[in-house]
Amino acid sequence: MTDSYTLPRVWTWDKDNGGAFASINRPVAGATHDRELPVGRHPLQLYSMGTPNGQKVTIMLEELLAAGHQGAEYDAWMVRIGDGEQFGSGFVSANPNSKIPALMDHSISPPQRVFESGSILIYLAEKFGAFLPSDPAMRTETLSWLFWQMGSAPMLGGGFGHFFAYAPEKFEYPINRYAMEVKRQMDVLDRRLESNEYIAGDSYTIADIAIWPWYGGVALGRAYEGADVFLDVGSYRNLQRWARQIDARPAVKRGRIVNRASGPLTEQLHERHDASDFDLRTQDKVESAG
Repeated sequence: MTDSYTLPRVWTWDKDNGGAFASINRPVAGATHDRELPVGRHPLQLYSMGTPNGQKVTIMLEELLAAGHQGAEYDAWMVRIGDGEQFGSGFVSANPNSKIPALMDHSISPPQRVFESGSILIYLAEKFGAFLPSDPAMRTETLSWLFWQMGSAPMLGGGFGHFFAYAPEKFEYPINRYAMEVKRQMDVLDRRLESNEYIAGDSYTIADIAIWPWYGGVALGRAYEGADVFLDVGSYRNLQRWARQIDARPAVKRGRIVNRASGPLTEQLHERHDASDFDLRTQDKVESAG
């Protein structure tokens, strides 16, 4: 057992605190450098990266396009958070919290900024009248599960994921603490999905779009190498059924690879400006064209 930590009277920032993101973590907000955001030709401009939070929005946009909403055409620009690009002046103007994703809607004058993934999902659902039921009871149920994800996922990502995969050392207490909570959350979903095809009921909604990149990713063994075995995700049979069902949707297959910078090259589309990019501009084709 390591020596216990003695709390200082006043916390101070130690830049050399270790961990996978130590080089970009800091206790203050605001821009660190000047960098304007690029603007493409479509009304919707997305600045993001293909993390679970980023996937929520690209999946939503691809689902809207698949449903025939041509006004949902978008340009998706990569923001490399590991390099600190989220602290550029243009991005901070789009999201003062310096977190991906951020959306600018240029169909409105002046352009409307929208930040926080849940807010973007609601904004797009209301703008296009899709994936958010109009029935008051179903709308409320959908939003309840959407906000469940907002409150729960930090325990999965910043909690379990950090200490299981990214922390400079492995410590039993935080891993056990967060593993217990993540398994409780998966049990919540598994019980819900026992009698419901989708999270909010019979219809596919923004609740599914928000929850799937995080919990579906773990259930399908795509998040935090070894976590699927460690957490025994196969035992959550209803969650597994739902995760595979969402994974099979063509729009989900497209949306999950947009702005992605890791994994198989065939599943990395660094920027998306046109539907043809999925056939022509995945990273395997870019690199082979050299």
